[in-house]
Amino acid sequence: MVPTTKKLVISGYYGFRNSGDEAVLKSILNALEEESQRSNVTIEPIVLSIDPAWTTSMYGVRAVHRMKLKEVREALKESDGLISGGGSLLQDATGLKSIPYYLGVIKLAQWLKKPTFIYAQGIGPVNRKIFNPMIRSVFKSCTYVSVRDEQSADYLRRLGLKWNQIHVVPDPVMGLPLPEKVSVQSSGENVAFDTVDATADGGNSTVVAHDASGVDVDADITLEQQQVGSDTSETKHVKLPVIGVSVRFWEADRKELTAIAAGLKKLAARKAVHLRFMPFHLPDDVQASRFIMEMLGDITGKGSEISITEDLTDPQLMLEEVSRCDLMIGMRLHSLIYAASQYVLPVGISYDPKIDQFLLRLESEPAGDTGSLDGDKLAEQVAGLLDQRSQWLKQHEDRITALKQEAREPAKQIITYLGRKG
Repeated sequence: MVPTTKKLVISGYYGFRNSGDEAVLKSILNALEEESQRSNVTIEPIVLSIDPAWTTSMYGVRAVHRMKLKEVREALKESDGLISGGGSLLQDATGLKSIPYYLGVIKLAQWLKKPTFIYAQGIGPVNRKIFNPMIRSVFKSCTYVSVRDEQSADYLRRLGLKWNQIHVVPDPVMGLPLPEKVSVQSSGENVAFDTVDATADGGNSTVVAHDASGVDVDADITLEQQQVGSDTSETKHVKLPVIGVSVRFWEADRKELTAIAAGLKKLAARKAVHLRFMPFHLPDDVQASRFIMEMLGDITGKGSEISITEDLTDPQLMLEEVSRCDLMIGMRLHSLIYAASQYVLPVGISYDPKIDQFLLRLESEPAGDTGSLDGDKLAEQVAGLLDQRSQWLKQHEDRITALKQEAREPAKQIITYLGRKG
């Protein structure tokens, strides 16, 4: 068959430097590219972004300003369809503008007679009933609807969508790969190099060398090293269990951060660990991380260490950081998804039902919620999981592997549809 090229507009919370949402975009782009290689359809993405120049630089795709109606309309008009998602786009917990905006983009595409695809969205919370008929009307006219959890599917069914109209799939980020590795010969031994173009982050190309066992090794590489946070050594912490920590501001009195700090301090007093803070949303999460770091004070007395990744927005670089952890304590949903996808133990702290819903897919539950988190219990749970890491992985490995494979299903369905249309 003769290959065909299709333009797809992708709408989501893109260009805001939120590592989780950027990971969603990167995952969708990767999945579309991989599925297109298996078909006769070539995809040309057009991303709606708050910062089109940055998005183009980061991903090498065309982007237009998400808030400029003329640009959005022209992009949709020349396209072969719209992808809306993923992420928690249709919710009114953070304000009243999100639902009308994202529905408006979908409706505009439908008015232009374009097929519309809902890509692994998490729907809700929707607290205002005025939005229900709007969502129902738009979604009933969509060509394909997929959501990332059963709760979102149940909500849509209550609105009147038929059960067979809704596909429940994992979050796209479950399918995000680590940076590619290029194998070379070094002193007669195989060494693999992780290569990522990080210039869009304001840094330089990062190259990390590993031996056959996956342990970082020194390599004579004539490339500038990107500064990641305050720690540039990849070998410094290999002897300590690495605990990733992803936090955000939520409670007005910061009691959740105070409880996390208390738990981490108790853990570090009990067991030497490396606490690696990983801000996912800049700059707010950096401030939340440093809030806890200041409360921790000096934890080096019993051999523990502490560090932070700063100014890191490339999703695959962040995924690689998470992959080096033994356990991830996360408030941010995608910190937990990153962890699970790399078989790193996820310990969630819930501020939103989406945290509970994701952990439920792993047959797990949060360590607590932001309103009532107990620092002592958090420390006990983390210490226990570290001691039982191999057992946890054995119990969950098959489930995680299945989720990683299923994460590409929406891309497969979209490519198949476009291929049939010719």
